[in-house]
Amino acid sequence: MSDQSILARISALIDEEHRLRSSATPLDAGPRLQQLEVELDQCWDLLRQRRAKREYGEDPDTASPRDPGTVEGYIG
Repeated sequence: MSDQSILARISALIDEEHRLRSSATPLDAGPRLQQLEVELDQCWDLLRQRRAKREYGEDPDTASPRDPGTVEGYIG
């Protein structure tokens, strides 16, 4: 997965999040919004991994998505 495809996925997830927040009631959209937040965190994490590998002369294609438990466990 290239940086461009990850950024496109992030954009699509953000668009869906905005649509849900503007059209659905919080209870209806709650589970999907939570899922979107996790997916967004995973995408941003993967993009950061790829950029770090590239910066240090490693192959960015060796970066892989981390599981939700790992990504959601990060401290801001």
